[in-house]
Amino acid sequence: MGIFDFFSKNKKDQLDKGLEKTKTSVFSKIAKAIIGKSSVDSEVLDNLEEILVSSDVGVSTTLKIIERIEKRVAKDKYLGTDQLNNLLKEEIVGLLKENVSETYEDFNIPVSDYPYVIMVVGVNGVGKTTTIGKLAYQFKNAGKSVLLGAADTFRAAAIDQLKIWAQRVDVPIVAQSMGSDPASVAYDTIASAINKKVDVVIIDTAGRLHNKLNLMGELGKVKKVMQKLIPDAPHEILLVLDASTGQNAIEQARQFVSFTDVNTLALTKLDGTAKGGVVIGVSDQFNIPVKYIGVGEKIEDLQVFNRDAFVDSLFSDDFSKK
Repeated sequence: MGIFDFFSKNKKDQLDKGLEKTKTSVFSKIAKAIIGKSSVDSEVLDNLEEILVSSDVGVSTTLKIIERIEKRVAKDKYLGTDQLNNLLKEEIVGLLKENVSETYEDFNIPVSDYPYVIMVVGVNGVGKTTTIGKLAYQFKNAGKSVLLGAADTFRAAAIDQLKIWAQRVDVPIVAQSMGSDPASVAYDTIASAINKKVDVVIIDTAGRLHNKLNLMGELGKVKKVMQKLIPDAPHEILLVLDASTGQNAIEQARQFVSFTDVNTLALTKLDGTAKGGVVIGVSDQFNIPVKYIGVGEKIEDLQVFNRDAFVDSLFSDDFSKK
């Protein structure tokens, strides 16, 4: 199957537009770095290293990429700067494939007698509620029945915001009053989903500060309550990160991963930042798949992450012609 056999032109256009700021920033810097250079030498590599770090790829991931390119240069003896574009794509995709083998093609779920449960975590302000709404839209659009659970009971606004999204997407929601036990909301949501044979359950949780251990402990309680009804729930613990915060997003991921069994990631607000390289860094450093990316404000602008398409979009031009 080719890279874009399942990746429609519309999705590709969305992705290209969403990555425009990052792409423009990276290309302008690399174009300047190779002016007057005909081959990939140590100076070009030093400049490339600085560019990738400044694009929030992260130091450790950047060093891996540079080391791979150095080996290619040594092996092939002579690589022109006109080949740097394809070289970057190949090595970044190769790195991501080695660290995370999972690939996702669409908003599909495994066949099961029970609902597929997604518990969404993340600090306030990263776009968590919006991501839940967009996820519900995409799953419903894919023909799945969806039920939302408003287990962020620490803020009345969080419950109200999720209710607005439920109305907008036209999916049911289970909610209690502010201050209710989040685990109770999760339990009621799962019980209702089983009774109504719902396909996908998405449980919101409080926007927990990653340095608050007691709040992290609450996530464990919510998870245990779910497992009373579905032993292997939640099937996804989805950590939502704001790509525009760059390295802070990676630090948040580090904290959440250390306390919670996060197994998928969503990167939001890629369209509003030149720090799209954080997708590469966070995917590499934690060996946890980036499953969803937000590439725009529209309800359909949440995509299943495809690493090949992402890297191809980010490095789709010829640096030597810039």
